Amino acid sequence: MLGKIDGEAGGRVIESLRDIAPDLGRYVIEFPFGDVYSRGVLSLREREIATVAALSAMGNARPQLKVHVHGALNVGCSRQEVVEICIQMAVYAGFPAALNAVFAAREVFRERDESGITDSPATPR
Repeated sequence: MLGKIDGEAGGRVIESLRDIAPDLGRYVIEFPFGDVYSRGVLSLREREIATVAALSAMGNARPQLKVHVHGALNVGCSRQEVVEICIQMAVYAGFPAALNAVFAAREVFRERDESGITDSPATPR
C-alpha cells in the first residue's frame, strides 16, 4: 500500500529513524498503511484527499503534507484538485494554513517537473 501511494518516501522515513527510533519508523508505516489505508471503504484517492486536507489544516506538518501531495498525484488526483483542497482549507483552517499548503504543493509540482515524475491520470469524479 505504501508503495502505491508514496513510492520511495515511506522507505526514507523508516531509514531516517533507524538510528534513533526504529520502532517509531515501523509504527508510522504499519498502522496507517498496513491497517487504515488497507480498509476497503474509501479508495486510495479519497484517502489522500482527506489526508492532504487534514495536513493542510494542521498547518505544522509541511514535510508530511509534501509527501501526501506526491501521494495524491500518484493515486489519481490532479494538480488542480490538490490546489482546490488547499483553497477549501482557508474556510476551515484559515488563510495562513491554506497559503502554506499551496506553497508546499507548488514545491511538490516543481520537484516532480524537474525530476520528470509524471502524475497518475486524474480519476474521474
